[in-house]
Amino acid sequence: MIFAIVLAFTPTLVHSLTLQSDVEVLQSLNGSIDPNTISPSSYLTTWDFSTDPCESTGTRFLGILCSIPSDNSTSRIISLDLGGEGYDGFLTPDIGNLTELTSLDLSRNRYRGPLPDTLKNLKKLIRISVSGNFFTGSIAGWIHGLNKVERIDLSKNLLSGKIPARISELRRLIHLSLSNNEFSDRIPDINGLWQLQTLELGSNKLVGRLPKLPTRLRTLILSHNRLSGHITSLRVLEQLRSLDVSSNRFSGSISRGILALPQLDHFNVSFNQLTAIEMNNSRGSGSPLQVLDVQGNHLQGHLPVKLVNFGSLVVINLAHNGLTGRIPMAYGRRLGRPWRTLFLDNNFLSGRLPPQFNSSTIRIRGSLAKNCLRCPVNIPLCRGGQRPASGCIGESVTIKK
Repeated sequence: MIFAIVLAFTPTLVHSLTLQSDVEVLQSLNGSIDPNTISPSSYLTTWDFSTDPCESTGTRFLGILCSIPSDNSTSRIISLDLGGEGYDGFLTPDIGNLTELTSLDLSRNRYRGPLPDTLKNLKKLIRISVSGNFFTGSIAGWIHGLNKVERIDLSKNLLSGKIPARISELRRLIHLSLSNNEFSDRIPDINGLWQLQTLELGSNKLVGRLPKLPTRLRTLILSHNRLSGHITSLRVLEQLRSLDVSSNRFSGSISRGILALPQLDHFNVSFNQLTAIEMNNSRGSGSPLQVLDVQGNHLQGHLPVKLVNFGSLVVINLAHNGLTGRIPMAYGRRLGRPWRTLFLDNNFLSGRLPPQFNSSTIRIRGSLAKNCLRCPVNIPLCRGGQRPASGCIGESVTIKK
């Protein structure tokens, strides 16, 4: 009788066991990696399948987290982190059987081959990062299935093909990074991703004009592609803080509406085909803009005097353009306070320098070289020399060497 009572109050351990199919996925993941790339300190050396993954404590089965069921159901794997271990191998299609997974991190390894379409089965996934690998192929077969995903980082791989239009179905998405891959063709309209705050598509092979973008964007990186057309449409992104569309084929002017964006602090449109900077008469002093990089464009006309109205501006790069005329006296009053970097080299600027440029107490990084200025060689900003007189036709200037 006493023995029966003891049995009645013995707690069952069934609910704490890992679902067998989840265990099999872990075994498959482990088996798909070259054992020579598993270092003694890596997480995979702690995976001892003679014990239950979700029952393990201490230093066993590092890199996984499990659910804790309140009933007699089995535990499920909800987080898998194998990032930064340097593993070389392939991602098994069995990964799609971890249907309770909310977080997957395989970044900074040497995985090869395609990302399996079975990833679309991970309906509860909130975060996925596989950056810094050698994954290849398209993402069109699986990415639309991640209905709850908030953060996607597939950067620094060899992924290719179009960015699928169905990516706009991921309406919970906050962060999307596809940079440093081989994606091609046009960027689809993604203004349906109304919660998106970060969009990184730099260093791909994307072409065409700017798509319709979500208005909540704070960071937009489209650099090092083959995009063209005007950038005027970006003026509606009033929450934008960092904008980098450098090394593309954008043309036309930088509209006053863009530089007047109320939260913009980093602005990089270098190495495009832009011809002018428009500035609002009343806007500037309250702007948070700190970095302005417009080098390597086709800017014409005089230096914009109203740059001095941007009270937070620290870095200015207008080098390698077609700017002419004198350096405004107001620029001199900004040197070192707050301007710390000023590149105006490789233009056609002429005349004498504002007196502050001659000061030995002002420390500023930059260059005035390859212009048509009266620029004494003892001034550090003048190092590199000026253009020969033959290259300054139309500029009434005597170049001091």
